[in-house]
Amino acid sequence: MKKTGLILLLSLCLGGLNAQTAVKSTPKGWHLLDRSKDGFYGIDIEKAYNELLKDRKSIPVVVAVIDSGIDTVHEDLKPVLWKNPGEIPGNGIDDDNNGYVDDVYGWNFLGGKDGQNVNKDSYEAARVYYKLKKKFGNNIPENPSDPDTQREVEVYKKVKDLVEGDAKEAAMNVMFLKNLVEGMPWADSVVQAAINKEEYTGDDVLKMKPGSADESKAKSTIQVLFMSFKADEMTNKKLLGMIKEFYDGEQAKVDAVAREPEDYRAKVVQDNYEDINDRFYGNNDIMAGTPMHGTHVSGIIGAVRNNSLGGDGVADNVQIMTLRAVPDGDEHDKDIANAIRYAVDNGARVVNMSFGKSVSPQKHWVDDAVRYAESKGVLLVHAAGNDAKDLDVNDNFPNPYYNNDTSTKAGNWITVGASGDPANGGVTASFSNYGKHGVDVFAPGVQIYSTMPGGDSYGNLNGTSMASPVVAGLAALLMSYFPDLTAAQVKESIEKSVTKIDEQVNRPGTQEKVPLSELSKYGGVINAYAAVSYAIKLSEQNKKTPQPLPKSSLKQKNG
Repeated sequence: MKKTGLILLLSLCLGGLNAQTAVKSTPKGWHLLDRSKDGFYGIDIEKAYNELLKDRKSIPVVVAVIDSGIDTVHEDLKPVLWKNPGEIPGNGIDDDNNGYVDDVYGWNFLGGKDGQNVNKDSYEAARVYYKLKKKFGNNIPENPSDPDTQREVEVYKKVKDLVEGDAKEAAMNVMFLKNLVEGMPWADSVVQAAINKEEYTGDDVLKMKPGSADESKAKSTIQVLFMSFKADEMTNKKLLGMIKEFYDGEQAKVDAVAREPEDYRAKVVQDNYEDINDRFYGNNDIMAGTPMHGTHVSGIIGAVRNNSLGGDGVADNVQIMTLRAVPDGDEHDKDIANAIRYAVDNGARVVNMSFGKSVSPQKHWVDDAVRYAESKGVLLVHAAGNDAKDLDVNDNFPNPYYNNDTSTKAGNWITVGASGDPANGGVTASFSNYGKHGVDVFAPGVQIYSTMPGGDSYGNLNGTSMASPVVAGLAALLMSYFPDLTAAQVKESIEKSVTKIDEQVNRPGTQEKVPLSELSKYGGVINAYAAVSYAIKLSEQNKKTPQPLPKSSLKQKNG
């Protein structure tokens, strides 16, 4: 997975001082605000609740979050966690006969029956590269007559370029960051001693008064990191952990050229990976490892609103189903396909997918799961990715194109790019992928304040991973207040009600000015008030001509 809270570390480090100004001028939860009233390019959610929804009743809607896991004891998430009504916790029995034992809050497809879990994994391109390298070596057939061999040759050439190209770029990042990463523990320990705190925030560092040259140097080092990541509210442990994780990931890309990646998953999960019908593997430990990413994403969708804790989620009557399928590294197609199927079979109406990779060797498995979700009326929302690339000409999997054919697109899929605020670097996030055809809409994904692991922790993260759950939350809100709408109608309500941006915006990764319509299909940033207004009209039309709702393979749980 391309972790979206860790995007473009190199550029953030270099641009840290400028970023600090933006942090101070951007309030927590800006992504929910109203441009005309508050002056920020948010989604105008409060106006939607106060004016359009205040006298309407809602039903609970289940949103599945396929991610790294979740902090199940977080104060702002505990009340909104989906609980499987057919399962008796802890009795070791598959009470509801869905194939998964004690799946109370969801399921962990990265676990073993013995309780072990996969936290770290390799990159898909490297896995495929070595598999085909064993077959072809340096003797790549020029014009193979066999179609299967021809496809493998095409894939091998692609992954060879990816792995070797990524290694060169990563080597530069490793070289640049090596001294910084090696010096972090020293600087951190000096700051801890100086302020007499094991855990501290960026504000604590700002207030620190150095008493020696070492303390001054340590303060400068740590302060730049907080400023670069725009992470004043995050603790030192979480911030330094994020940076080390990014560094280790870059080192893994360098190592991928030198040696075959370890098969972490096979050792732990012990399923028959080649058999997609071997589905009932894993365990129920959805909090395994460090579930920062999934916890943050879940809070954006549905953290309890108006409770004076942390920030508010987008949807106010939502239940979060947790599906752990995304390690530190690239996810496996089989796990994603089975996670989507689990979500559909157990009552989810929206699935958020804040992950992505450049190669998908078993895409047909995921395609089949997407078709299944479409047949059951389940909406899939996917992050566009964080490489500042044009998805019209670059791959980011999973995608909505069956067999990777752009003429056969799933009708239950929204791809989301990340927007920001002009006060925080521009309307388009510098890291966001884009595409006139490959990205549907933009949504706030810069400086998004949400839940963090730790029970009562909150902080900002950046990425299309943060933009996607803003859209997923809005989709859940529409389904909650307008249960007669189909997934296709919810998708239409969101996409056709976007706020058009009059001024030209930066093409991500450049200073080139272009219309937002050149960067996405619908050429705008989502707007909750406009989407609800659109949904009201569709709902009124449905009363005159009711729309058939697809039947779930199981009864809808928890509403």
